[in-house]
Amino acid sequence: MARLRAPGGCPWDREQTFDTIRKYTLEEAYEVFDAIEQRDFPHLAEELGDLLLQVLFYAEMAANEGHFTISDVLDHLNRKLIRRHPHVFGEEASRAAGNVADVDADVAESAAVLRNWEEIKAQEKRPGGGVDSLAVESRLDSVPRAMPALAEAAKLGSKAAKAGFDWATWRDLLPKVAEELAELQVEAAAGRKAEMDAELGDLLFTVVNLGRHLGVDAEMALRGCNLRFRRRFREMEIASSKPLEELAPPELDQLWSAAKLLLGKESEDHTSGAEAHKSGLVHGAGAEAPLYHPKTPAGGSDPEGRA
Repeated sequence: MARLRAPGGCPWDREQTFDTIRKYTLEEAYEVFDAIEQRDFPHLAEELGDLLLQVLFYAEMAANEGHFTISDVLDHLNRKLIRRHPHVFGEEASRAAGNVADVDADVAESAAVLRNWEEIKAQEKRPGGGVDSLAVESRLDSVPRAMPALAEAAKLGSKAAKAGFDWATWRDLLPKVAEELAELQVEAAAGRKAEMDAELGDLLFTVVNLGRHLGVDAEMALRGCNLRFRRRFREMEIASSKPLEELAPPELDQLWSAAKLLLGKESEDHTSGAEAHKSGLVHGAGAEAPLYHPKTPAGGSDPEGRA
């Protein structure tokens, strides 16, 4: 990377800045995510290299501007791992690395380890609280704004729950979901765009936290939904003798139902009965609540917007 950024190196690499590179960092992170989901380990090795390249790129640009070097990055990481793992490296080493939190280093369970981690991290962020301390006015300040919105919503809800600000059970969220949906319907009927944006956000935030109470990661659930939609829609395109946009809504409905049944049958063929019973998966017609139940739009055949 130093050679690429040096005089006589690559013109494109030399032109890049922190602002121009950051979008590629998100892309590479999601490509790593995708390779993991597909269990494509040869591809994962390649994608991890691409993600590592982003780290090297940032570090080299920072070094060029006199901010820090890749050695500083690794030193911060090493110290953080030692600091936040007193149960592994010992309390003395943890404190030498900057830990000022009063935690029990003699723990063996994951839950206790996570509690220690959070307490050590919290102390780091307090004024005068150790390495890299920053003034944090809210516990929510530790949730990065750069996170995907669904993941951020879940993290915010989890952080607020630690202060006792939460619904007691998942059942208590159901009336809230209905309330937010009703408020969205009111604003949609009135055609107020800004209010619709806010109410849809409130609805999504509530649904994400319903998932949190159910132990369902909303980001992962939506990725699974997106993948199912991709596969079913592709099957519709394959099965249709005409472009989909030339079909009437009832014809699209039939193609969707057929694609759903076909892909459900393929899933059955690849999953043994014992595995399906163990995982709680039941495939076949009528076994799964419809992902997509299109209706003929009132007064026309425009199929757009019916997700």
